[in-house]
Amino acid sequence: MNNLLLYWGGYCMPTSLQPVRGMRDLIGEEAQIFTTILGKARQTAECYGFCEVVVPHVESFELLSAKSGEEIRQRMFIFKDLGERQVALRPEFTASIARLVTTVLRNEPKPLRLFSSGTVYRYDEPQKGRYREFWQSNFELMGSSRPEADAEIVLLTNALMASLGLEGYVFKIGHIGVIRGILGQDGVDEKTQNAVLQKMDKKDYDAALELVDSEKSRSMLEGLITLKGNNWREIVNQMQIYVANYPIAKLAVENLGDILGLIAESGDLRVEVEPAFARGLEYYTGMIFEIYVPQLDIALGGGGRYDRLIEVFGGDATPAVGCAHGIDRVAIALQTQKAIGGKKVTKKVAVIPITEALKPQALRIAQQLRLAGVAVEFEVMGRKMVKALEYADKRKSDYAVIVGERELKDGTVMLKDLSSRQQNIIAIEKLAETITG
Repeated sequence: MNNLLLYWGGYCMPTSLQPVRGMRDLIGEEAQIFTTILGKARQTAECYGFCEVVVPHVESFELLSAKSGEEIRQRMFIFKDLGERQVALRPEFTASIARLVTTVLRNEPKPLRLFSSGTVYRYDEPQKGRYREFWQSNFELMGSSRPEADAEIVLLTNALMASLGLEGYVFKIGHIGVIRGILGQDGVDEKTQNAVLQKMDKKDYDAALELVDSEKSRSMLEGLITLKGNNWREIVNQMQIYVANYPIAKLAVENLGDILGLIAESGDLRVEVEPAFARGLEYYTGMIFEIYVPQLDIALGGGGRYDRLIEVFGGDATPAVGCAHGIDRVAIALQTQKAIGGKKVTKKVAVIPITEALKPQALRIAQQLRLAGVAVEFEVMGRKMVKALEYADKRKSDYAVIVGERELKDGTVMLKDLSSRQQNIIAIEKLAETITG
């Protein structure tokens, strides 16, 4: 029945008006939480010197698939436009930002600090914290290969999470150059490396090891898989012992140590170092990280270094590091911890005139309250007071301001607390002060 269509006036009318699977509407408090998170992301961007850019939802499939990884390529929303060009909905922001840097921003002085936000699309199986249309805030710092650039990306993520009131979050940090350095030196080709990293990203370590022919590499990876902890100096020292005979991997460990040292000196972050940590995107070349809260087993965000992506798109060699934060997942974390969920930004008030004749004066009072920062719903349906109060209750208003003729002559109104049901006569000039308390 859901697939049947009705015809009216020559147009095809759907019999089901539900959102497409994996998509959803955001209403009321849920929408407000998203707005709050995005607002905090913008404030963080401004604080860290990032310039906001807006990129298209649709890009060429060739651009988006260049270095995204096989799993994401298989989950893109791909279609042909009317010109028979193969295009796709963006599955993340970095490819679009790389295109921008390769073209419009090519001659801009480095480093570039670019912020973007909005919806991205992947054809995943919908579940808690995973949708086919989801929101991200995205930060890219392009032009520096130095460890302080990596530290900046981690620190701004910490600043964003702290500004939202999240508690107990932990950064999981690794370095993709360690694994690639080991596999590359032992003759494992890049395609196989990518497949190994995809398996490791899913914690399918047995399948990852089966892809590696070199017994020496397998032994090294087995050792790294068991190595993890929150004492970053100790873990880095152990990693250096493991990779002593692998020059490229050794440099990667040294780089990771430099980054972690800067982070430790610059902020009080909870960090767990995991040498066998991998992420699904193929373009990563250096430090990678994800952020978790204890209540959820899904990452709220993550990112890392990708020094060769701009070259893939024909640009000049441009080292870069970036991150993305899953707004949907951060919202779940906030609601779980009750950091934002259910908390109102301001007091909410219903202003109700007793009679039609009092509408102008009541509306003037509503405007005065709004200018004082109070959220006001003015009665626009012409309902009697009892019905208007019932509606205010349903709308979870804190107070009702009842404007009556007798009170108005005295420069007062009736203020009713809708939770306690107490009501008092209040001077109009003291109304906002009384409400905001």
